[in-house]
Amino acid sequence: MTADRTFEDLVAEGAAVPTEGWDFSWFEGRATEERPSWGYARSAGERLARAEAALDIQTGGGEVFDFALATAAPARPPLLAATEGWPPNVTKATALLRPRGVVVVAAPDDAPLPFADEAFDLVLSRHPVTPHWAEIARVLRPGGTYFAQHVGPSSVFELVEHFVGPQPDATRNARHPDRERAGAEAAGLEVVHLRAERLRMEFHDIAAVVHFLRKVIWMVPGFTVVAYEPQLRALHERIEKEGPFVAHSTRQLFDVRKSTL
Repeated sequence: MTADRTFEDLVAEGAAVPTEGWDFSWFEGRATEERPSWGYARSAGERLARAEAALDIQTGGGEVFDFALATAAPARPPLLAATEGWPPNVTKATALLRPRGVVVVAAPDDAPLPFADEAFDLVLSRHPVTPHWAEIARVLRPGGTYFAQHVGPSSVFELVEHFVGPQPDATRNARHPDRERAGAEAAGLEVVHLRAERLRMEFHDIAAVVHFLRKVIWMVPGFTVVAYEPQLRALHERIEKEGPFVAHSTRQLFDVRKSTL
């Protein structure tokens, strides 16, 4: 597919693709990632159908929450809210979710949630940067549920380490499920179920790598094509010679409950 495309052509293409939202359809034919077996968005929709007041934290462009709401329809909570910290995503999420009756609130990812205590019986999140367990516990009603898919430890680190070198154990284990379970329990929450999976990813050209690193900005902080041109060129040559670059994502499914006591 890229035999007649130069390194410069592919890098320019990857650098030009808009990064707003969590729509990954551009990667079709250029990169693949296995999906977790539990089907997060569908399962979230089933829970939304039974909820009274629901919040989606760090909703991105609202695509996953929108799909979950469509799955829940016509039964969905009368009170629906979402937060997002990146202004372009706030705009996109508002346009997508407002027709479904969702109030989208601009809120920094590291700030307290802008809602009253015990406002929601269901809190959702797909790939939060960091789960703020104390805030999640505060806005949940007694008996309420936090249902979320988190990024796990050392996710896509084959790619990360190609660009920034070997990472220390503290970084590799920063999202370890035992650590996140401990954080939830310290906030007074009960982890009812916790599942983890390691999933194969393939990058078929360097344009896909460039777009991925621009979109998922925490993988290689400060990534730019100029700053990492040598690593990009080396990876391009490797893909051209050996075929797709293989990495592995890690995902964790949290089903967490707030006690009624």
